This record gives sequence, structure tokens and C-alpha cells, in this order.
Amino acid sequence: MDPSLSALFIDCDSFFASVEQHLDPSLRGKAVGVAPVMAETSCCIAASYEAKAYGVKTGTGIREARILCPGIHIVEAKPAEYVKAHHRVIAAVEDCIHVEAVLSIDEMWAWLPLNWRNPEFVRNLGQQIKSKVANDVSPVIKVSIGAAPNRYLAKLASKMRKPDGLFIIEQNDLPVALHELQLSDLTGVGRSMETRLHAAGIHSVESLCGASKEVLRGVWGGVLGDRLWYLLRGMIMPDLETVRKSIGHSHVLPPESRKPDQAWPILCKLLHKACERLRNHGLVAGSLTIQLGFFGGPRWSPEISFFETDSTLVLMRALHRLWRDRPEPHARLLQVGCVLGKLLDRSNHTPDLFGGTINESCPEDAAKHARLDQAIDRLRAKYGRQCVYMGSVHHSRDKAPMRISFTHIPELGIENDRRDDG
Repeated sequence: MDPSLSALFIDCDSFFASVEQHLDPSLRGKAVGVAPVMAETSCCIAASYEAKAYGVKTGTGIREARILCPGIHIVEAKPAEYVKAHHRVIAAVEDCIHVEAVLSIDEMWAWLPLNWRNPEFVRNLGQQIKSKVANDVSPVIKVSIGAAPNRYLAKLASKMRKPDGLFIIEQNDLPVALHELQLSDLTGVGRSMETRLHAAGIHSVESLCGASKEVLRGVWGGVLGDRLWYLLRGMIMPDLETVRKSIGHSHVLPPESRKPDQAWPILCKLLHKACERLRNHGLVAGSLTIQLGFFGGPRWSPEISFFETDSTLVLMRALHRLWRDRPEPHARLLQVGCVLGKLLDRSNHTPDLFGGTINESCPEDAAKHARLDQAIDRLRAKYGRQCVYMGSVHHSRDKAPMRISFTHIPELGIENDRRDDG
């Protein structure tokens, strides 16, 4: 038994596109691109492996995708279906091993019990998980699995034999097993960090693995360099504490919703979603940024600060102020978004005693707003998002349906959005 294998990482392959191929059998074996809206100005948020073979990837524009891959099938995203499939995959994996944590819409990991760490046992477990997902979810939805001495390396292992891969990195395989990777393949190494590594004379994963802690500490500018040095050697490191810095939503507008009077209700709806999430997390916000992308023009992202609040009505006033001051008020818009920032835990929040220009004028107003928000949140969670909503959202009822990214899984209340919005 090899006690070094402690982590198992499960990664769904081309998840959104695979779900689309599951839902529509005619798409199986064909190049598929998933778009947030059916517009040639949009981009692919996912691509099947058949499309990836032609160079189509996440972020590829629809027009470019059609050039790279003639005959590609572009489908509109179905976020609610992805969430359903996500939960079914989790249930299938849970039947084989306890899921320690769900990291994104298509990734999860599990601790390997001490008596399950034999490489052959792990290999059989991986095949069992694959069969379970195929039988209980769909034979079209594939998972790649990696196992290693720590979660960081297990994640790398899951990427190294995609698609439908199963790769095990044992302690005595290190660091040679990693040498086939590119620096950009490593979690935590983006473009700017890769440039810094090159400046330090590190141009390959092999040279990275051979670098000293002192060198990596200098490149990363602190203890994160030490942390990577230990992780690459198979050591288990405690998770870093993360603090939520912002909550936001954005939406690429379809052609029929790009006039300002049509875009405004959609922007309001996005803010209302963000406010719900803010309260669900027990937070208050001290700033609001709106993000406007003008058709054929520059982006505009002004920010306004205020005394911390979670009131939808108060934040709507701030949104209206920013919207009112936008440049070129008659210009068509391509994208709208909003971000709530300067977040603070509600338990550490001291109420505003004096009121402000956009905040409640008195404590009684704040209490009324809080009761209103609580009542609306409860009704929407129980009966769906369209049972009650602010009047400013009315003309967006069939617009801006639920969107999900690979790193954010909507809360249960948000998951009803697609069902109710059609």
C-alpha cells in the first residue's frame, strides 16, 4: 500500500457542451459551441472536444468559430440543465466515495481513506466512478480523474490525460511526472506570473521544480512561493483563507435588447439578483460599479461609494444615479453588468446613524426596507422568481436568464431563474 496517495480529483470534460450533446443526441460526435445568446457578436462559453480539435475554445467569437470549424453547431446555453447535471454527477461520485468539496460546476475532489491508497485500488475506483457517471447521468458526459499525494497535484493529474482520462501521480514519480506540463498548465501561473518566472530564468516546469524555495519566494513575492515549492513535492498544505471581495452579474445583450430603454430593465434585474446573493451570504456592500459595453464603442465602468447596505431599494437608487450619468445616453449597448464591492460581514456592520444621500433617511426606513427585502426573498425562494419582483424588472421577465460560470454554481434560489424566465 502506498500511503502517499491522499487526494482524488474529478473533472468533467467539456461539461456544458457534453450536457448539450446528452440533451440532443443529434449533436453527439459533432462539433458544438455553446453561446450565452444566439448572436453572431457573442462568443463560445464552452466547446465540445470535436470543436476544440479545430481550435475553438472558451472565448472564441461565434464568427471566428464558424471560420475555424465549418459546420459547427452553435447552441444557446441552458444553465438550469447544467446545474441539474452537476448535481447528478455529484450524486454518482458520492455513491463511490465521499465528495470532500465541490470546487466548481465541473470539478470536485475527495480524500482517499488510508486503506484506499493502493494505486491499483485507486485505479479501480476511478473506473468505478466513470461507469457510475455513465450509467446514472449519461454515457456522453465523461470525467477525467487524477490522484496524487495532495489536491494540487491531483488536479494537475486530472488535466494530463484529458478527455476521459485517469492518471495517478505517486510520490516516487515526482517531479519527473510533471515535466511534460507547460508553465501555463499550473494552477496559479497566469501570463504575468509566467513572465516573472521567465525573468528569473525559469522557462519550464522542470526548471521550476528544480528551483529553490528562496527563488520561488522571490518570484511570488512572499510565502505563496514557499507554498508552491512544498505542493510540487507532494506535501499537504492547509487551504488558504479566501475573503469574498465582490458580488456581481453581467449579461451580453441579444440584438433585440440593445436599446437603452430595453437594456435598463435587464440591468435592474442583474442588480436584484446580486442583492439577493448579498443577503444570502450575510453581507452588506459599500460600493456599486456598473459595467456598460457600448456597441462598436468603449466600455464604461463608473463606481459609486456609500454607507454599507444590503437594501435593494437603496442600491437601486445608486444604480439609477450611475445610469443617468452614462455617456452617449442614446447609444446602443452590447453588454450590461453590475458589481457590489467593499463587502462587509453584516455581523460586523454598524448601522448609519445619520443617513446619506442614497441611503435610508432614518433608521425607521432602514427597518422597513429590511422587512421588505426579507419578505420578497422568502416568497421568491418558495414560489419562484416571478411570483414577486420590483417594478423596474417587469420588462425583463423573459430576458437575462440564469447564467453560470465554471467557478460559480448558483444558489438554490437563483437556480429557479431559468425555470421561471422560460
